[in-house]
Amino acid sequence: MTAPLHYPRRVLVTGGAGFIGCNFIRHLLASDPGVQVINVDALTYAGHRANLAGLEERFAGRYHFVHADIRDEAAMEQTFATHLPDTVVHFAAESHVDRSIDAPLLFVDTNVRGTAVLLETARRHWQGRADVRFHHVSTDEVFGSLGPEGAFTEDTPYDPSSPYAASKAASDHLVRAWYRTYRLPVTISNCSNNFGPYQFPEKLIPLIIRSALAARPLPLYGDGLNVRDWLFVGDHCRGIELVVRRGQPGRTYNIGGHGERTNLWVVRTLCAVLDELSPRPDGSRYEELIAFVPDRPGHDRRYAIDASRIERELGWRPEVGVEEGLRRTVAWYLENEQWCTEVLRERYDLGRLGLPK
Repeated sequence: MTAPLHYPRRVLVTGGAGFIGCNFIRHLLASDPGVQVINVDALTYAGHRANLAGLEERFAGRYHFVHADIRDEAAMEQTFATHLPDTVVHFAAESHVDRSIDAPLLFVDTNVRGTAVLLETARRHWQGRADVRFHHVSTDEVFGSLGPEGAFTEDTPYDPSSPYAASKAASDHLVRAWYRTYRLPVTISNCSNNFGPYQFPEKLIPLIIRSALAARPLPLYGDGLNVRDWLFVGDHCRGIELVVRRGQPGRTYNIGGHGERTNLWVVRTLCAVLDELSPRPDGSRYEELIAFVPDRPGHDRRYAIDASRIERELGWRPEVGVEEGLRRTVAWYLENEQWCTEVLRERYDLGRLGLPK
């Protein structure tokens, strides 16, 4: 069945001051001159106005920022009433597994209740309309851990291991329920591990880059052989836009980069790129800083995405390989030292998170 095309014109992006959200906003504004974007963000530790620098000037009249929390029903009602969006792209979430181990109830409140508030607000404002779309951005972590073979499909049963993954699984179920019960036009995407510019340095790749440049130990959990399917953020943004415009309402699409690598391989590759682009003053290699540390509780061993549905139905393919993406990412962080300093100030000291007390 061919889905009717959706033509977004007033797009409400939640969590647009975060990593993937800000990259998506930049992509969408640049690729479609007819689109307006309303960015709703609570500006928690991982969301920062620095991620959006220059957008209001470059896209005057097309980009609007609303400082609000998706859990705030009155604020979401006011935002919909004022800006009249025809499309929601929902990124806003607490998203770091280690922090979910430290503060699980915050993840439940934001990721589950916040999603429900957005769904209900959209339902009230879009009663009877077919020219609208609610797209929910989720993760492959809802599926749990794979064995040495196979890949997650859209039909893989959910088996979350962390409070973060469980909260995202719950929000996915809410989105499907609003489609089945209320016929709200929704789509869902489950992506693999993103990397690229503007990622807050608590996540593996920017953490390793920043720690290496500061001559700090480079922490690797366990034996470092956990496998993730790495996806360059620009490829992910293209995939999301395709799902929003051409996806079948009620349908889920996996977005993966065909980039399975162990964490150890990723860290060693980052070290080699840094050796080339920013050598250590004493001539030693960054790899000498690698330090194996106690594993994270509930650490899934392997993820891999089967992205054949979005490739077959919507024509999406990843364009940036892992090696090229890592080189681009290292270069970006080296060129944006001021951004790193600003977003980290009094927010994160690069220390270990996710060790239950």
